[in-house]
Amino acid sequence: MAKKNTFNKIHEPKAKNKQQPEKQSSQSGISKALGSVGSVPKNFDQQKIKRILGTVLILFAIFFSLAYISYFFTWVQDQNTVIGRGLFSYLFDAEVIEVENWLGKLGAWISHYFIYRWFGVSTIVLAVLSFSLGIRLLLKINLFDLKKWLPIIIVGMPYAALFLGFFASNSQNMGGSFGYEINHWLKTSFGIFGAFLFVVALGVVLVISFFNPSLGEIKTLISGINKNKSRYLDEGDQELANRLEREKIRKDQDAFMVDFTPPAEDEGEDDTFEFELVKKGSGQTTNSTGPILEIDDDFLPNEDNFDIEIAEPEATLDPIEIDEKLSEYGAYDPKLDLSTYTLPPIELLNDYGNKQIQIDKTELEQNKNRIVDTLRHYNIEIDKIKATVGPTVTLYEIVPAPGIRISKIKNLEDDIALSLAALGIRIIAPIPGKGTIGIEVPNSNPDMVSMRSLIASEKFQNADMDLPIVLGKSITNETLVYDLTKMPHLLVAGATGQGKSVGLNAIMVSILYKKHPSQVKFVLVDPKKVELTLYNKIERHFLAKLPDDADAIITDTSKVVATLNSLCIEMDDRYELLKEAQVRTIKEYNQKFINRRLNPEKGHRYMPYIVLLIDEFADLIMTAGKEVEHPIARLAQLARAIGIHLIVATQRPSVNVITGMIKANFPARMAFRVLSKIDSRTILDTSGADQLIGRGDMLISNGNDIVRLQCGFVDTPEVEAICEFIGEQRGYPTAFFLPEYVGEGSESQEVDISDIDSMFVDSARIVVIHQQGSASLLQRKLKLGFNRAGRIIDQLEAHGIIGPSKGSKAREVLIHDEIHLEEILRSKDLL
Repeated sequence: MAKKNTFNKIHEPKAKNKQQPEKQSSQSGISKALGSVGSVPKNFDQQKIKRILGTVLILFAIFFSLAYISYFFTWVQDQNTVIGRGLFSYLFDAEVIEVENWLGKLGAWISHYFIYRWFGVSTIVLAVLSFSLGIRLLLKINLFDLKKWLPIIIVGMPYAALFLGFFASNSQNMGGSFGYEINHWLKTSFGIFGAFLFVVALGVVLVISFFNPSLGEIKTLISGINKNKSRYLDEGDQELANRLEREKIRKDQDAFMVDFTPPAEDEGEDDTFEFELVKKGSGQTTNSTGPILEIDDDFLPNEDNFDIEIAEPEATLDPIEIDEKLSEYGAYDPKLDLSTYTLPPIELLNDYGNKQIQIDKTELEQNKNRIVDTLRHYNIEIDKIKATVGPTVTLYEIVPAPGIRISKIKNLEDDIALSLAALGIRIIAPIPGKGTIGIEVPNSNPDMVSMRSLIASEKFQNADMDLPIVLGKSITNETLVYDLTKMPHLLVAGATGQGKSVGLNAIMVSILYKKHPSQVKFVLVDPKKVELTLYNKIERHFLAKLPDDADAIITDTSKVVATLNSLCIEMDDRYELLKEAQVRTIKEYNQKFINRRLNPEKGHRYMPYIVLLIDEFADLIMTAGKEVEHPIARLAQLARAIGIHLIVATQRPSVNVITGMIKANFPARMAFRVLSKIDSRTILDTSGADQLIGRGDMLISNGNDIVRLQCGFVDTPEVEAICEFIGEQRGYPTAFFLPEYVGEGSESQEVDISDIDSMFVDSARIVVIHQQGSASLLQRKLKLGFNRAGRIIDQLEAHGIIGPSKGSKAREVLIHDEIHLEEILRSKDLL
């Protein structure tokens, strides 16, 4: 007799209030603090709160400063009215109190307690701190590094009170009660001299703790003072020094008496001069025919006037001193150019209702009974069945009775679909990592997975990844977050209208919500010309393009070929930089650059990640063929280590589009619903994608495991709002420029040699110095536009300084040194 079937439901989390779903918001810390009093009004967003708070802080700083200034003129008259009174009783006392402070009772009370009772005049830094915070919130201008100076202010204010209190022992206004009392105790305990030593020693300790000045800087300062002592000589001393110097020069000249009498001209003998050294005034004669060189005794070399100077080797820094320099200058911050950039708020994404999955117990019970009855018709008994309810699909896990073959259940896929009258039945036999067989059955009322719920998830917000992308939720309602740098390339396929474009938008939105514009750049290819046009607004923040392209979104096939080859040049350049830096990956290189271990003057730079996204790959293959396939395959094979990652999408996953060369280098695959099992095997190497139900239902393969997900839904107005928010912020002057690429078939146009650009000479010198002939080099060094740099390159070729174009390879520089270049420029009357 068969064992009794049991039905176990997955444990569901406690349901929240379904009458009024909780609205998520990415409130700032200020909004959260106000939450205990009441929710922030809808028209008061985060930006408005910052502006209001910034205005209040600036007004407080002005009030504080005026009260301080007035205190030093009116404290004698107002002090008796303030002493011993609290703020509330002082302000609201019925007795009429006349004060002289410019800001009335409140100004008198604040200035008295801050200056007289606390830390004296050093508390003025509180007004400075309030003003700088207000400017930062209101105008987004950082007057100083708050993180660095706040500890210095906190510790320096009481020390300033102690220091001023020592020298103003008869008044509490300079150091306040704190400085007065501490100095009184020090002087009575250690004496005036001991108290002075204590104050000075404490100041030295604080200076070393916060600023850590090196001994080399002090030594350099002292030596600079010694070198400049001559500047302070009076006119008489300077004239005397000049006269002594002239007499010394004249004496040295008189020591040389040379008689240039040429020797007799004999045939066969060389016309050479022979010199004989004779002491001046010795009367010695010589029979030689050569000239006589008479010298002073003082000029003859001896131990007293013969000095030997040995050049010392150039000083080097040890690792400890290098670390000190790093701490002195600080690490390089790639975000500094756009330090005010703000990530998009979560409110830009729509909230599509309750996150809680709706469970229809009647439907689950009916599906369970139909599955069990269908298996019984074919004499297949099961020991246990469990249902796991997901957003769009419910997974029924069954444990077959001993002796049941798995293939027997697998072959009943169509029969189970017929009994359940459902589309998209998928059998997983067995489930990897479990001793069960899975039957995925679509829900009759699927739930929508909003992009807002995925972005707001704790798993995505706390993801410590280089390029995190959140795609959707699994059958167990788990948010799945992947790192694109670990994939490292992604192949996306799906029939028309099955959610492929929404999936690409979800990937883009994920990165935009986590990364700064300095960290990642996108190269967007859209042959359909309508899918990715929304991202034009973030061109100066996140997009990369060729220098001569007008639009950042690439739609022309010829420009696609040039862009792909330009990315190959960028890849080769980056590998050269990695080789010079002796690192293996872009992450190690950027970390070394941030720590200031690489010199920008030698060509090193901070390298952002580059994500190439192609929306319709089949159209490119049909129009360009091998011209597209070869650079794509090359990038897929080599570009991972230097931070270039590919996302290629197509609605026709056939073998002539996704070739074996491309497919082998894309281990990560994402499949929406396709129309045939052949297409499913092409994209996933297995069937299953043809059994999906569409509308964002997808399978993702990252290695060996295949996971079914419901892709997060992000609508076009949401993407537009995000791009609008980013585009309104201050961006870079231009998009990120890729290296110049000149096709093999393109030839230089006829160049008028007489029409020479004004920057031609400077360009020629730069090309020869760097031994690199490219327009992109001239653009970077001379800040030229692409068209002008291209014309100068043609002129350099016409004058024989650089060689002809070699396609993707760099031009050969025909002049190898500057001396030769100067001769050529002079011969052409260019200097």
